[in-house]
Amino acid sequence: MNEQTNPKPGSDPDFVEDLQQGEQDAPESGSDPSEHESGSDPSAFDVEHVKRVLEAALLSSTEPLTVQQLKRLFSGQVDADTIRKVLEMLRGEWTERSIELTSVASGWRFRVKPQYQEFLDRITNEKPPRYSRAVLETLAIVAYRQPVTRGDIEDVRGVAVSPPTLKALEERGWIETVGYRETPGRPALFATTRKFLDDLNLRSLEELPPLEELQSALEPAPTLVALEAASAPPQQDSLIDDEPPTPETEDPQESPNHAG
Repeated sequence: MNEQTNPKPGSDPDFVEDLQQGEQDAPESGSDPSEHESGSDPSAFDVEHVKRVLEAALLSSTEPLTVQQLKRLFSGQVDADTIRKVLEMLRGEWTERSIELTSVASGWRFRVKPQYQEFLDRITNEKPPRYSRAVLETLAIVAYRQPVTRGDIEDVRGVAVSPPTLKALEERGWIETVGYRETPGRPALFATTRKFLDDLNLRSLEELPPLEELQSALEPAPTLVALEAASAPPQQDSLIDDEPPTPETEDPQESPNHAG
């Protein structure tokens, strides 16, 4: 799924004109309100007012908000299509700033652009998580071949997958059990989550980079560049460090690298 082109502020003059015309056609004081049903015509609202309300809601939220959630801000008086158009206009307004409005799997959100995050990291006490090659390779296999079992992952990697490797990804909220394969033992099937897409700033799995690009990113250092913007709660730091590699389960050459 391709990202829609970010419109520049005011780049939809017809839409703005429609909204402004709606203001001119608004009922005069004393007229019968039943003749002008709220919610029947989204153009009856000031586009700037709608934009500022959406902006306030998104800036104050710690989680992405869906169009349906944002629609409730106006008690259903502004339809979903209007919300989407105004969001695109709002995204255009923030294009040249250090913070951007993005659409991810769970909805819309503001986020700091990656090139500015390193400066903010200097004034926070939270340390970014560190992941071994085992964790990153396991994550890549789940992302590109899901749903997969632990045995599937081991077939691709050529080594046994230790429980802490899968636990690290589950604790981070990047993978989850989505079912069980109907084979002897009924092994669990793993797939990525919406949080995984949100942390990579993606709307769907179709937006994942080609596997070749991911593999090149892992060489020579096993780092998932796309995960740089993701952050983990401090209390989970001890859970996301991968287990020390052993000759029986992991490549002795593996070493943890920063990917957070």
